[in-house]
Amino acid sequence: MPKKTMDTKNIIIASDRAGFPLKEALKEHLKQSGYTVTDVGSQDTGDGGMAYWQAAENLAPRVSNGEFQRGVLICGTGMGMSIAANKYPNVYAALCENTFCAHNCRAINNANVLALGGWITPPYAGIAILETFLATPFLDGVTEWQRENLPQFFEEIQKLEQANFRS
Repeated sequence: MPKKTMDTKNIIIASDRAGFPLKEALKEHLKQSGYTVTDVGSQDTGDGGMAYWQAAENLAPRVSNGEFQRGVLICGTGMGMSIAANKYPNVYAALCENTFCAHNCRAINNANVLALGGWITPPYAGIAILETFLATPFLDGVTEWQRENLPQFFEEIQKLEQANFRS
């Protein structure tokens, strides 16, 4: 079993062919920001590029088993990636099209995988969304009611997950 890490500066990223240009921009930004980036996605936009589900399949198990705390997936719309990634236990992938969603998917839902759409998200917006996602802790800026209840809600989601992922 891979070593579990609490290193928040270690991130895994993947894209299909459609998400490749945005992935490359985000990867460069992450490296310049001091992150160690593991790229398990398409390496170009050509015929050798992988399908969205293949890229998600390369990334999601490594978040699922705790090898990485955070992941980033990019396809054309981000929808296929989030659907595929959420088929793995302990993966909470959220499609975010703006910083408001990026903040709330972390603060409220404790998401650990960011999904983006390369066809609809320009690099400058993708960087802002990514920075918000990475900088926001669970329960950041929530109401008192949310602070009291969201941890229990997250536990209930985990119970559903355990029940549905039994072998």
